Amino acid sequence: MVQVALDAFWSLFSGWHALLWAVLVLALLGAVGLLTLRLRSRTRYESATGWLREAAWPVGSWAAVLLLFAFTFVALGVLGSLVISRVSVGENARAGNGADLDAAPTTQSAPTITYLTDRTYTRTLVVPPSLLKRVGEQGVGALAPYLTDPTSENVTKLVDQFRRSGQDVIFTRQATLTTEEPIKLDTSRVNVSLDFVTPARGARRTYYNATFAAEYAFTNPLDRAATVRFQFPLPNGSGTLSGFKVIVNGQELTAADLSNGSQWEAQVQPKETVNVKVTYAHQGARGWSYLLASRREPIKDFELSVKTNEAAKFARYSLPPTQTARSLGSTTLSWNLKDVITAQDVSMTFSSASLRETLGKLYGFAPLSLLLAAVFGALWAWGRGLRTTPAQVALALLAVLAGLALGGVLMSYLLVVWAGLIGGLLSALLALRALGKAWWPPVLIAAGLPLAFLLVGNAGLIITLAGVVGLAALIWGYKRRPPPAH
Repeated sequence: MVQVALDAFWSLFSGWHALLWAVLVLALLGAVGLLTLRLRSRTRYESATGWLREAAWPVGSWAAVLLLFAFTFVALGVLGSLVISRVSVGENARAGNGADLDAAPTTQSAPTITYLTDRTYTRTLVVPPSLLKRVGEQGVGALAPYLTDPTSENVTKLVDQFRRSGQDVIFTRQATLTTEEPIKLDTSRVNVSLDFVTPARGARRTYYNATFAAEYAFTNPLDRAATVRFQFPLPNGSGTLSGFKVIVNGQELTAADLSNGSQWEAQVQPKETVNVKVTYAHQGARGWSYLLASRREPIKDFELSVKTNEAAKFARYSLPPTQTARSLGSTTLSWNLKDVITAQDVSMTFSSASLRETLGKLYGFAPLSLLLAAVFGALWAWGRGLRTTPAQVALALLAVLAGLALGGVLMSYLLVVWAGLIGGLLSALLALRALGKAWWPPVLIAAGLPLAFLLVGNAGLIITLAGVVGLAALIWGYKRRPPPAH
């Protein structure tokens, strides 16, 4: 990787060979001219060297600074490409020092509660003589195309009867089936926490650590004891679940078969209330949803609270939050639904950024940040009457370039946010040492403004605030000059 970096930086000079040769030839011609003047006329030689010291040398020095400025622009682009390439190699490697997360949008469906009851269905067929002969030869199976399959697992009792009506035979089948009738939830209290981890905190791609905690209550609506079945579906797209627990009336449920989710079945007395608690944790990304129902159904009392440290967007036609509370670094979204009928769901999406995308924005903005620092520095010096030398500006430019280079190298060893902060701090300290403490605003713009992209989703706000603060510093720091005397 070091050789690749050296080749990339050396390639920057490939297009400058002609210019360097021209500068060298002009320097040689100038040296020869000065030597000739010294030999022929001492007076003219002293006049020429005086002019060089007073006019040509300052102009040439600032011209060299502008060339260094242009070189720094190009070097920052090459540096960004090298850092992103190094990160890409680590991401695309077959093996690494960390496992890839199985993070995807997560969808959690509401539980279903039913009670078991028996229903009897009667089917009557008129069997003509032709079909009656086949029944005599093949048995009742000859009527199978006209009847429901009696081998269904829900069939608990089957009674067949034949009676004659003239030449025809009346066939009657009574099938008793066990069916499930829905029970509505009395209350639903769901609390979700989505803690997002961005590339600045070491993630290859933005994901969240989620915790789910819910309390459900339902009541047997019958005046008799009934077998009640509670089924909690596992979330889709959640990957590995940790700490998964289902507690029914204080007793933890142990389930061996989770193909259809966690299921509880027991005899519930008339008008008895059952309380269920469900908790688990997992990792996800890009979105989180809660499905209330598959069709328009009444909801008696539903409360959902989602706490997140990332700005959420809501899918079209989904239920918007009824309340939003914001605090420093987090947002709490609440849905409080009472006595409503809806088929809508709660569906949220979140912006996602990869480490390569974040670094691309950081190093892509660095040249513009350097240009803004130069413009702001010129205004800052004009307003405060400050002076600097070309050598100081050149050293400050090299300090910024060195700090960003160090930060890019450290990103392979440290968290991106720490690597960026160390590189930015080094740039600021060296540039302030070269220019002086009075130049701290332009130095912070050049060294610190690109780091705003490490805070995914908040870079625009930080850059805007920096612009407002910089403008305020110019206004308050401007020293009014006295009007000229007449």
